[in-house]
Amino acid sequence: MSLCVALLPRRGLRVAAAAAALGRRSLAQARAGRSGDGGGKRLTAAAGAATLAGGLGLSAFSLFSREAEKEKDSAEGQSEAKEEDTIILLLKKAKLSIMKGELEEAERFLHEAARLSHQSDNKQAIIYTYDTMANLAFMRGELDHAEKLFKAAMSYLLAGDMKQDDNAIIEMSLKLASIYAARNEDKLALAGYDFCILTLEEKVAKQKDIPADVLPEEEKSNTRLLLGMTLDSYARYLLAHSQAAAAQRMYERALQISMEVQGETHPQTVVLMNDLATALDAQGLYEDAYARVRRASELAQQTEHPETYVVLNNFAGILMHKEEYSSAKAVYKEALQKAEAAGDGASVRHIRKELAELARRQRKGPVSTTSSSGGEQK
Repeated sequence: MSLCVALLPRRGLRVAAAAAALGRRSLAQARAGRSGDGGGKRLTAAAGAATLAGGLGLSAFSLFSREAEKEKDSAEGQSEAKEEDTIILLLKKAKLSIMKGELEEAERFLHEAARLSHQSDNKQAIIYTYDTMANLAFMRGELDHAEKLFKAAMSYLLAGDMKQDDNAIIEMSLKLASIYAARNEDKLALAGYDFCILTLEEKVAKQKDIPADVLPEEEKSNTRLLLGMTLDSYARYLLAHSQAAAAQRMYERALQISMEVQGETHPQTVVLMNDLATALDAQGLYEDAYARVRRASELAQQTEHPETYVVLNNFAGILMHKEEYSSAKAVYKEALQKAEAAGDGASVRHIRKELAELARRQRKGPVSTTSSSGGEQK
């Protein structure tokens, strides 16, 4: 389970490239569980895509700045303005369709927006549309198509005055690294993660002492949040490659950033806390994992997190690994009830399988377990 960040508070081209990121990972990644030792498998949250992106919202559709006030008054300027308004409306409709899960409808709106953007040679609209199309393809698991679109958007950005350390470029680079990771192209994935992390660490260090009247605090925070998103993504990669200890370190850094910038009760903080517990659990560090996931569960329920049942499922899995079977059963049942109420059929099926595994373990009695991620024996 993981969350993500929105990027730039600036308007204009940089916002256009950054704010379109609704789909931070494919739906397959968002719903897939990580296999454990035969039980207590992890559910992941799909809510991450919008958590930090919400800071920009539809306000980003004001990004297409008019060249000059006098052009608005000319016949040509008025025509361009109308065409631009049509593109913005199409992009709004596409975004709303994505939020509603109507992905085919969203794709139709985006193709029309792309056609009009090229027709009017509106570079900002082209970049925004390509980035949104890439995110949509990413969400649908169409990784090859997403890769081409992200690269096309980046080429437009770099052809302008944008530098390689711009947050919009780094975010797209991170998405490309995630695509390579999903395709098991490890060399490319690792190169991408290294570029993003090293570039952002250097950028955060440089921005730290810049006065607020020169660089707004919001933009500094956005850079830190992007670093947190990158560490989170890299941690998931490491965990999937049985490097739980390394993943733990990345999650700890990402959690610290989220705590400092957004606070303990922010949805992303809750999810990262839960993810850190997963990395600890994978190493057989059940008491440490329990402390983290218990707090994540408390916060999720206090804040009415939309996917509290995901945290509860992982909480129950850790309890099962601790062989606290009665407590695990109670938490699993609570998670199941909430998943059913949310209409999340995939999670309902997963939790029921976990309850069956729990029942099997209770019949069998205490057992020693070894984590599939290279953890210690209990």
